[in-house]
Amino acid sequence: MKTRRTLVAAVAALTATALLGGCGDGDVRETVGSTGTKGASSINIGPDQHRVRGKKVASIAAKVPAAIRARGTLRIGGSADASPPLGFYATDDKTRIGSEIDLATLVADTLGLKVDFQAVSWENLFVGLDSSKFDGVFSNVTVTEERKQKYDFATYRLDDLAFEAKKGTSWRVKGPRDVAGKTVSVASGTNQEKILVDWSKQNQKAGRKPVDIKYFQKDTDYYLALQSGRIDAYFGPHPTSAYHVASAGQTQVIGRFSGGGEQVQGKIAATTRKGSGLVDAYAAALDHVIEDGSYAKVLKRWGLAGEAVKKSEINPPGLPTP
Repeated sequence: MKTRRTLVAAVAALTATALLGGCGDGDVRETVGSTGTKGASSINIGPDQHRVRGKKVASIAAKVPAAIRARGTLRIGGSADASPPLGFYATDDKTRIGSEIDLATLVADTLGLKVDFQAVSWENLFVGLDSSKFDGVFSNVTVTEERKQKYDFATYRLDDLAFEAKKGTSWRVKGPRDVAGKTVSVASGTNQEKILVDWSKQNQKAGRKPVDIKYFQKDTDYYLALQSGRIDAYFGPHPTSAYHVASAGQTQVIGRFSGGGEQVQGKIAATTRKGSGLVDAYAAALDHVIEDGSYAKVLKRWGLAGEAVKKSEINPPGLPTP
């Protein structure tokens, strides 16, 4: 949690690029990347978010199990360790903000419910689902075949990864040969690490140099290493890279890939305990906000328009079981 707050603070005073579209009305009080330059934009990181809101749709709300309708709240779990722009703390250091919180709120609005958002560790998200502490999780959860055995999914965003390098470079990454001999940082135990290790092996098999893979503990360490030239690129979640590019204005995305590698397009989804009776309601609510345009406004607000889906899918093909 602390490292994510450090990242927000580190970029707060830096210049933005024009990557992000305009923010919602009123998003002007506490921002990162605000330059006043025509075409530039800013990201509201204050506690007063002026979120995009929706209205109850009775026919969709009727899909919610009766016990939850009677309670009047939708208990949503999110990772306390997520990075901007997905879920993080506002400048008051206590209000949770980000794209996942916005989307969960929009879905709850459509279902005629108030959202009760709780931030816990990544592991406890699934514990919370298993114990029925949470009605759902909106926290950058990728659909996998293994997870589908226990949980139901309603997709709402593409799961993409990105290579981020210093601004101004002409280097582009389209496949394994483009990272041969390069020094690239990645987080341990992630899908992107698996992809990078596999690419390095492919390069060696083809007689090219392997990838020099570096690991760091904090987000800020990746970016300091990038600026100092100790690494050539950082390979991580696209949303985090998009936010950093827009906020700091010192880097650029040089390659973008599915979180599922070449096998399947990874997809992020609202997650609920299998058999909870909520997945149809989530999918219908997501389809509604996609159709009425409010979904697009949320993604644009956080610089994630490129990860939009046209329709929510229930339990689509997921990342294969290792």
